[in-house]
Amino acid sequence: MTNAPFRGALIGCGFFSQFHLHAWSGLEGAEIVAVCDRDEGRARETAKRFNIASVYTDAEAMFAHETLDFVDIATTAPSHRPLVELALRHAGTVVCQKPFAETIEDAEAMVVAANAAEADLIIHENFRWQKPFVTMKELIEQNRLGALQFARFSFRHGFDNYVNQPYLAELERFTIMDVGLHLFDLARHFMGEVSNISCSTQRLNPKVRGEDAFTALLVHSGGLTTICDCSFRSVIDPDPFPRTVAWIEGEDASLGLEADGRLTLHGKNGREIFHAAPDIPSWGEAPWHFVQDSVIRFQSHVTDVLSGRAKPQPSGAHNLKTLELAFSAYEAAASGKTITFS
Repeated sequence: MTNAPFRGALIGCGFFSQFHLHAWSGLEGAEIVAVCDRDEGRARETAKRFNIASVYTDAEAMFAHETLDFVDIATTAPSHRPLVELALRHAGTVVCQKPFAETIEDAEAMVVAANAAEADLIIHENFRWQKPFVTMKELIEQNRLGALQFARFSFRHGFDNYVNQPYLAELERFTIMDVGLHLFDLARHFMGEVSNISCSTQRLNPKVRGEDAFTALLVHSGGLTTICDCSFRSVIDPDPFPRTVAWIEGEDASLGLEADGRLTLHGKNGREIFHAAPDIPSWGEAPWHFVQDSVIRFQSHVTDVLSGRAKPQPSGAHNLKTLELAFSAYEAAASGKTITFS
């Protein structure tokens, strides 16, 4: 006799939530039994596409009628705090899309609410779950690079992603909150905690309100350094969107990630090649499969958390520091100063 899958609900039926639902539908340990969106037509269309029985336009009504083990919140940041605090009263595990919050105060309040409810709050931070970065982490943990010294995480492209997510062009704080959070999470994931940050931003596309490019220098405990850079206005052929390239140096070897998922380990005795591009999911397509596969990996991790086999990666408490890095990057760019963390 097998255990019944964990029962979950998804709130927010926008563009990226479709990746969430495809991934959930392929996992044996979890099942989405309800969707909720203020746009009833979009909610019903989504439920029909994924064969989900229950549809709601109000989260409180959904929680009044459904018994849930987890909630996946795939809405934009302004709605996160009220939805997360509500969900924590009705489910033992809550997943929240990034950016976690628009202010540190809201993020801290959600972490406090999760602690009070003795619930798991997990931030949907999928870059660290992309197959190339999982492989890089494994090589580093095998001590193939020796003591780490330097890293660079770069996300540069010219793809028109405003077509799928038009709200991005209206954000006053754009690339740092959209992609910088991912890159800062990678920096912490690989290089450790950050002691100070400096940053420069650019607004290259006159059609967007916020910055669409930035370069940040992070100094970590022990003097390690990381450069995180992003541009939504780079001319590259073929365009690498939505893939990240990376370079990490250690005292014994260096490790490079190219846009096609190829990893090259540069050692003192030569090079070693690893092919870390993920398979394309049955429901996916290239080049989105790098992201689509990472959503599957992340949500599989969520089922491990639900089963008690893993601790959240990253938790809301952990993501607080990543969010603080993003806000500090804006402060550093505006002031021209380096921001130091106590």
